[in-house]
Amino acid sequence: MIDKLEEVERRFERLTADLSNPETLADAARLQKVARERSSLEKLVGTFRTWRTVLNDVLAAEEMLASSDPDEREMGKSELPGLKERRDELEGELKILLLPRDPADDKDVIVEIRAGAGGDEAALFAEEVMQMYLRYATRKGWKADIVDLSAGNAGGVKDATLTLAGESVYSNMKYESGVHRVQRVPATEAQGRIHTSTITVAVMPEAEDVDIKLNPADIEMQVMRSTGSGGQSVNTTDSAVRLIHKPTGIVVKCQQEKSQTKNRAQAERMLRARLYELEQERIRNERDSMRRGQVGTGDRSEKIRTYNFPQDRLTDHRIGLTRHNLAAVMGGDIEELLSACRAHFQAEQLKQESGAAPPQGP
Repeated sequence: MIDKLEEVERRFERLTADLSNPETLADAARLQKVARERSSLEKLVGTFRTWRTVLNDVLAAEEMLASSDPDEREMGKSELPGLKERRDELEGELKILLLPRDPADDKDVIVEIRAGAGGDEAALFAEEVMQMYLRYATRKGWKADIVDLSAGNAGGVKDATLTLAGESVYSNMKYESGVHRVQRVPATEAQGRIHTSTITVAVMPEAEDVDIKLNPADIEMQVMRSTGSGGQSVNTTDSAVRLIHKPTGIVVKCQQEKSQTKNRAQAERMLRARLYELEQERIRNERDSMRRGQVGTGDRSEKIRTYNFPQDRLTDHRIGLTRHNLAAVMGGDIEELLSACRAHFQAEQLKQESGAAPPQGP
């Protein structure tokens, strides 16, 4: 275990040096790759270094405890329990940090939100969830864009596609995939009855060219006029783009930009993400089904969460977490919820990993 941690530390130091290498600085793609890899190791290396310092302090306190000097023995006696507790905490953190990382954790994401059962109420809730994610992105300092949106008949959205870009976006957002259920009294309900509606959320890591190669012969492009609010080009130019991937039947659409060229480029990004997710799903399906369910697959057929407005209660059914104050949640305050999901699935993964014993000191 120590050998593995020391090797990671050496890798971190090489990446740090590489960041100042003129060849790296001259290559934007390489610079981004090196910076991301270094960032992914930073917490593990920092925790390992802190653990090593605390371990040395534990050894020093044990030596004082065995000293013939009464003052040193007393000092060792008072310091040792706290140091051992801190050492054990750090060992627990290292076990989590040493778990195999999802290779997509550092990727940006494409989020698809669709109204499900419940008609107009589902569309209204879909828009609220979309705004919730946009507000959360603002809190995190991420770049967020709405790249496609279809309005509902009575407000809200039938479906929307967002892109979120920033640090560790997929790592934070990947457990949001699934069916979100809302229970509340619609504004149009005269009898005051509670309605249940659902929406689906799909979070997909954005694929790069190196992940998915698009064959132009497999893609059919259709152009159309943009719809919805916008500038002078809306409804006057064929700038909106729809791409159909013929081998899979996947369809993506983008009308965010006034330029057809830019919309096509964005649509290709969305298509790569969809194909990447399809390939990852195929790989996951070859693995043990129990493990797949525990680490999350983006399966939209499973109800993952209920938002009960009359009782001001949110329940995540996967991890048994209940939280009140839905106003704060819908305002983008979901960090605690996402962290709880991440901790739960990491703990489940840890149970299955062999050789996860804490590092042993010298």
